Amino acid sequence: MTGSGPARRGVLTAAAGLAAVAATAPGARAAGPAGGGAARPRWATSWATAQTAPTAADTVASAGLTDGTFTAHVRLSAGGTVRLRYGHAFGTAPVLVGPVTADGLPVTFGGRRQAWLAAGASLTSDPVAGLRVAERARLTVETRLPGPTGPLSFHRNTHASHSVDGERTTSVFLLTGVEVTGARGPVVAVLGDSITEGVGTPDDADLRWPDQLASRLPGAAVANLGISGNRLLLDDARFGPGGQARFDRDVLSLPGLRTVLVHLGVNDLQQPPSQTDPALLLAGYRQLVVRARNAGLRVIGATIAPFEGWTRWTPELDAVRRQVNAAVRTGHVFDAVADFDAALRDPGHPSRLLPAYDSGDGLHPAPAGHAALAAAVDHRHLL
Repeated sequence: MTGSGPARRGVLTAAAGLAAVAATAPGARAAGPAGGGAARPRWATSWATAQTAPTAADTVASAGLTDGTFTAHVRLSAGGTVRLRYGHAFGTAPVLVGPVTADGLPVTFGGRRQAWLAAGASLTSDPVAGLRVAERARLTVETRLPGPTGPLSFHRNTHASHSVDGERTTSVFLLTGVEVTGARGPVVAVLGDSITEGVGTPDDADLRWPDQLASRLPGAAVANLGISGNRLLLDDARFGPGGQARFDRDVLSLPGLRTVLVHLGVNDLQQPPSQTDPALLLAGYRQLVVRARNAGLRVIGATIAPFEGWTRWTPELDAVRRQVNAAVRTGHVFDAVADFDAALRDPGHPSRLLPAYDSGDGLHPAPAGHAALAAAVDHRHLL
């Protein structure tokens, strides 16, 4: 599906420029049809993460690195030829990136081993010469940062093990995506909160529901853009810009995207200040739908799952949740619906999670609950 809005045109223009640079880089190969003219590879995001700004409590990200190495171990969805994407959404100064390796192979940027990542910008590598990955493979990316970098834009907790100068971390610094050419199924971005991020699943198990969705869809590229604590309507110093504020950067910038699934809303209800007007939440959803459709995307909306048992649950907030869900189910908000409420609730106590799906806090599903969420997404809505 081809985007038609200004944001999509900007992405396509940037992609064309990157393709031209990659074609002149050492070791780069341009694929062309048998009859002659060069064909651009169809890139899709196989792994992704969304960034926030560090707080004082995030010691490594707030201090930055000097002559440091960050090593990420990421689980891909689709496979194929690989290129990397870095971002510094909250930076105030450029950062020198590189040398970089992917599964031990050198990564170049316009043919060079190092490149400057501008503050507030993104940086995409050349295709990695000699590297072709299988779908669902684990990729190791080692990034040298000569520094001093200053504070680093990052994702606080990916529920996977990485390292900074040999010390384990679950955070990812600057790396925002791994793009591949081999997606042969749906290309999906999930804009979500802690449930999408993977809270309730063990680290390094790859049991987050977007992972489980990808495993059900051979060849699919699924980008997990969940941020713990994230809201639809309001920004937060720790949990980052709300879904409306980060939508263009985190979603519309992704190459090859066909569908976006919106899984936000529970934090608008339960985090102070609580949102108690369902009309405002629905208006926020509709604005995301307008922007997505302008870019040629299909939009799936998830209902808000029950959370009685969570520390800030109240009957009044549950009433708002049910009103929002009823409106979403009508089909007049999104192009399609993933009924996460129905998938997770206890039929005998519908304001609670089914005990088998509860991680123990009343809000976040256990791995079995994440499997139920993945199963609740109708694959026909993703095509």
